[in-house]
Amino acid sequence: MNDVVKTVSDMITAGYESMTRAEKQLANSLLDNYPVSGLGSITTVAEAAGISTPTVVRMVQKLGFKGFTDFQSRLHQELEATISNPITKHERMAPNAPGAHILNRFADAVMNNMRQSLGAIDPADFDAAARLIGDRKRNVYLAGGRITGALAEYFFTHLQVIRPGVTRMSTSPSGWPHYVLNMNKGDVLILFDIRRYERELEALARTASEVGAEIVLFTDSWGSPIGKNARHAFRLHIEAPSAWDSSVVTLLVVEALIEAVQNAHWDKTRERMSMLENLFETTPLFRRPVSRE
Repeated sequence: MNDVVKTVSDMITAGYESMTRAEKQLANSLLDNYPVSGLGSITTVAEAAGISTPTVVRMVQKLGFKGFTDFQSRLHQELEATISNPITKHERMAPNAPGAHILNRFADAVMNNMRQSLGAIDPADFDAAARLIGDRKRNVYLAGGRITGALAEYFFTHLQVIRPGVTRMSTSPSGWPHYVLNMNKGDVLILFDIRRYERELEALARTASEVGAEIVLFTDSWGSPIGKNARHAFRLHIEAPSAWDSSVVTLLVVEALIEAVQNAHWDKTRERMSMLENLFETTPLFRRPVSRE
């Protein structure tokens, strides 16, 4: 990965195979309710994993931390970054904002996000996600959060032209269970979930995974808890000189996937587009060109 933010979760996952049995118990315990599971006292963390406190110390040092305090400090930083509200984010960055015009500052931030995000995406994983989404034997469902729901809607609008069997889901507690009821093993659930991760999306992902749905996740560099249930997870950089996170890179990856799926099935997509255009001709939706006598 090129300049990608490495979370404690990343470190644990990368070093998992080289851990002892007791260290793996601790790793599993920490990842189970990450990052909250690592924020108690060292005794509490050890007891929750069923191991000794010296094992906790050895493992965090093996991960590269000076000690348990240093380890928890990193977890607190991650937690603060993921739960910050728009006001907090704006006030945290404003005193350090450079004097350049906001257009330039925003463009610099977005370009940096793009470099880091694209450097972290495995092309083989991208291609596999595109094949999954384009497989017409599978139904595709999409959902997002309070802000990212707009991205889910955008992706849905294009996918329903490219292929049949695409559904835009409601994520309300009374709504999503009805959609899961109709999911078959192997169907695809595309979710958008960025920091201040939404509980309903996590519950939806867990339940859909239990019925055999394949999850494609769009999240931030810290990683939504949904990641543990996802077959493909795009962890993208979203920070910008604003009270709001940026969706530019997420939209870029979405549009690249739209093109990949469309191009892989162009004959069928072209046929659907032609049928749709004929249907549009029967409506007053688009302005017709004025004929010149």
